[in-house]
Amino acid sequence: MNTKKYLFWAFVFCISFQSYTQQFSEGPFSQLIIRGVTLINGNGAPPRGPVDIIVEKNVIKDIVVVGYPGVPIDNSKRPALTSGGKELNAEGMYLLPGFVDMHGHIGGVAQGADSDYVFKLWMAHGVTTVREPSGRGIDWTLDLKRKSLKNEIVAPRIYAYTGFGQGSKQPISNSEMARNWVRENAKKGADGVKFFGAAPEIMSAALDENKKLGLGSACHHAQTDVARWNVLHSARAGLTSMEHWYGLPEALFEDKTVQHYPLDYNYQNEQHRFEEAGRLWKQAAKPYSEHWNKVMNELIALDFTLDPTFNIYEASRDLQRARRAEWHETYTLPSLWRFYQPSKISHGSYWHDWGTEQEVAWRENYRLWMTFINEYKNRGGRVTVGSDSGFIFQLYGFAYVRELELLREAGFHPLEIIRSATLNGAEALGVSDKIGSVEVGKLADFVLVEENPLKNLKVLYGTGAIRLTKDNKVIRAGGVKYTIKDGIIYDAKALLQDVKRMVDEAKKKEDFSIVQPGMKE
Repeated sequence: MNTKKYLFWAFVFCISFQSYTQQFSEGPFSQLIIRGVTLINGNGAPPRGPVDIIVEKNVIKDIVVVGYPGVPIDNSKRPALTSGGKELNAEGMYLLPGFVDMHGHIGGVAQGADSDYVFKLWMAHGVTTVREPSGRGIDWTLDLKRKSLKNEIVAPRIYAYTGFGQGSKQPISNSEMARNWVRENAKKGADGVKFFGAAPEIMSAALDENKKLGLGSACHHAQTDVARWNVLHSARAGLTSMEHWYGLPEALFEDKTVQHYPLDYNYQNEQHRFEEAGRLWKQAAKPYSEHWNKVMNELIALDFTLDPTFNIYEASRDLQRARRAEWHETYTLPSLWRFYQPSKISHGSYWHDWGTEQEVAWRENYRLWMTFINEYKNRGGRVTVGSDSGFIFQLYGFAYVRELELLREAGFHPLEIIRSATLNGAEALGVSDKIGSVEVGKLADFVLVEENPLKNLKVLYGTGAIRLTKDNKVIRAGGVKYTIKDGIIYDAKALLQDVKRMVDEAKKKEDFSIVQPGMKE
């Protein structure tokens, strides 16, 4: 193809793609003024409004209080719109910083979920930033990151953490290999590393090198290595955040060094793995005991971040609730639904023989786990919000909102939840000077909703919250109205409608309908 033809088709592609994204968005604008909104700014401050928020070229320039609740606004005292600017009437709405999902896998081959499907579900629920803690490969993720940065695709901003050892031609078996891999990962442009555990000397070397290079780090402390290397070892060596909770009860052991595994346990058996995980917190030191306090206080002193991902294990304590979630019918792809079904092969599909005893044990596991997380927050520790969607009946976007609800169950005030979902995530990523709260000088990443999310977090679900009107009519209230990323206004409900279209087409192609496990119809 000659140069002229190449440039022609490149131009056609850009125009076509621009037209596609404009189905769901407006902007960016030289100036954007969001008028009359009630602000929840993400730093723990109470709501305030009405305010006008002035954005110029994706940067918040001013936040102006323009009146009082229930009193008409004097328009003569409001900021003026410049030529070519855009006004968004948000009177009666609430505005929050864009949400940060600290544990977001961008779909997967096994799930049959492509990036466009995943991104639209996230953006429809106000998620404007995602940390991917390992995925299909760093080159693939970085390509999406570049496109998102240029707003060539409908997508959150992306922070790419490579799975430790991913792409290596041979297993990493010594400290020097670990350091070399970390250096190469940094050269490729990764933002950090996701660990699953390794021999102590390898973890020490990799974390030391990663810290020298200024990259972020996260770890799922898998049972395969946690007996020698738990959360305390990682935090002392420089790990910046832990995922889930594995490795934390082990750091809290007082009368053992190894989890009480049944003697016929096999880690490759997913039912064994998750059933026994549900008994782990009872083996740890009791809440507020000397050792429990000591471990917590040391982690806080190390500025260590906890990213609990409560939602991803919720099916363990109530399988029926997770699999019967109302959004599956409309927004879950057939391939994803099949992936969720009981299986000896698919990760997280551990419903081989899951019943009352397992769920009761997991409810106690949650009680102890939530007690630690809530107290960690109370003592000044950083807790973030991550969803880990695409497994165990948890759907992208919807699962993020469920994580907010579970933090409420753990004891967080709604304003503490919003801070965990926004500013805390930005701090953990090292970008709180750019995103995470609504402040002058920061980027224009916002969530707008027509209901008060502090009173009912369910209004953030794409399906809204059930409400009975004064006229005795049942309605759905809420759902994110607009997601704004980089000053571009996205119609959240239009994004969800496009996801529905994808699912409808997939169902029609396969003649598919959702059937519960073990049922014929």
